[in-house]
This record gives sequence, structure tokens and C-alpha cells, in this order.
Amino acid sequence: MSEIIIIGAAIIDILVRPASAAVFETGSYAAEDIRMALGADALNEAIILSKMGKKVRLETIIGDDSAGRFIIRQCRKSKVILEERQIRKDIPTGINVVLVGEDGERSFLTNPAGSLRKLTIKDIRMPFDNDAKILCFASIFVFPELRTKQLVRIFSQAKDQGITVCADLTKCKNEETVFDMAEVFSYIDYLFANEEEASLLTGEKDRVKAAAALLLSGAKHVIVKCGRDGCLVKTAVEEYMVPARKDAVCIDTTGAGDSFAAGFIYALSEGENLEQCAQFANECGAKAVGVLGATEWIL
Repeated sequence: MSEIIIIGAAIIDILVRPASAAVFETGSYAAEDIRMALGADALNEAIILSKMGKKVRLETIIGDDSAGRFIIRQCRKSKVILEERQIRKDIPTGINVVLVGEDGERSFLTNPAGSLRKLTIKDIRMPFDNDAKILCFASIFVFPELRTKQLVRIFSQAKDQGITVCADLTKCKNEETVFDMAEVFSYIDYLFANEEEASLLTGEKDRVKAAAALLLSGAKHVIVKCGRDGCLVKTAVEEYMVPARKDAVCIDTTGAGDSFAAGFIYALSEGENLEQCAQFANECGAKAVGVLGATEWIL
């Protein structure tokens, strides 16, 4: 049984830092650090929460290959629940090459044939564990087969079981609007988005107006991740900024949002209030950007 269920992608990241276009001119370039690490939102969140002592089930798919077996070993080591049914023989495990610049910002090389975007409703075991208290869908808009109808089914099942629903956005892929997502958002208790994601979906450039539009669409609590500024929290009755750590050093932004979400969910599961959840989320995000890789700060 699991206390927290995380739904989303699980892949391998090959991180290169610092990456430079000079490699295309010279044919070889000496990067300071090249390493293999766990990657993708759901896997990152699951590993972090499990390392914090939570019982976590990861609903994802991976390939029956060396990359998939590496993920399985790491999940078992971290006590994340991942079952045999989630291993697919017909697709390879997703692998991303993450090129990290001097400023910590990233560019990606991805394999569209891999498992990254292949999750379907059939891959998610429902009903959920009876002991589950929180469900997080780690990235809306990542999976072509999980659109409005499927998300409503997942979230309504969770609500029927009395489970708190969290969800994190990515950039909308098909010009979706906040109005298109209203039915989905009406089931979400805590909605996370960074400023760019919130702006793209709502059409609002101002973070406060974007958060207000997300709230009006039905989400109960909206948390906008604002990088060095911390995060904006908005509900029907309150609105405030929670500042980021001023001493944070940015090495690599990979997984910062995932660490933020995991920190928020952990604090929520411990009964902390909304502001305390946001503060702890900021702390986890700050720790994540200080190292190379999404989960290295806690492993």
C-alpha cells in the first residue's frame, strides 16, 4: 500500500555541463561534468518523497532494457513501488541528453520513440490504493493519450476515494487554453505551474493575473513557481509571495520544479499549512539547483 501516488514519466538523463556549441567546430569538447542520472518529473518526485520517508507508488512505464533496469534498481533502492506490469517490451526506455549551460539553463535532446510520452490510461491501476492520501499527476500536457477525458477519469476516481489531488503543468502542446482545461482543473486541489506555463495557458503575462485565471478555472489552490523570486500562492481568499532562499547557487535547473512539487507534497502530507508547504517547496527547489541532476541533492 502507498501513502502517495505519483503519475507520469520515468526516464534516464545524460547530463553534460557546461555544454558548448564549440563541440560542433572542434569535434571534441572537454565538459566539466558528464553523468547519468534519474530523470523525468514523476520519477524525480517519487524518489525525493520516498527518500523523505513516504510510501510512494509510481505509475509510469519503462522499457525492458538496460535503462529500464537501472530505473528499477534505483526505485527498489529508494523503496519506490514499481511493478512488473509497468515494464513494456515494445518500447525503449526514454533517455534525454541534457545540455546544461554556464548559467544552469538547459537544452534537451530527446528520443520520440522512447517511453517519455507513451503513458496511457490503461497503464494506470485504478482504483487507487485504499491507504493513498495524495495523488500527483506530475505533468499535464506531456502525454498525447492522456487528454481531458482521461484526466477527468483519473482525478474523479481519486476524489471518489477521498484522495487529495495535485498536478503540475508543462507547456501546453496543442494551443490548449485555460477554458479547455476547466473540467480537469475542477478536480485539482493544488495546481503547480511555472510563470511561462501559466502565461501560455491563460494568455496573461502578469503572474498574478495568470494565477487568478487558473483559480477561476476551478483549481482550489494555485502555486506559481517564480524561480529566484520564490513562488506565488493564490486561493479564493488569499494571495501572497513566498520568497526563495537568497543564498541559493544555481548550478543546474534540471528537476528544480520536480523538487519543488515533491517538497510541497511532503509538507502537505505532514499537515503543514499552505504557506509552510510553499516555504518547504522553495527550500527543496533551492537544494536541487545547487547540484547537477534532478535528485542528486537527496540521494
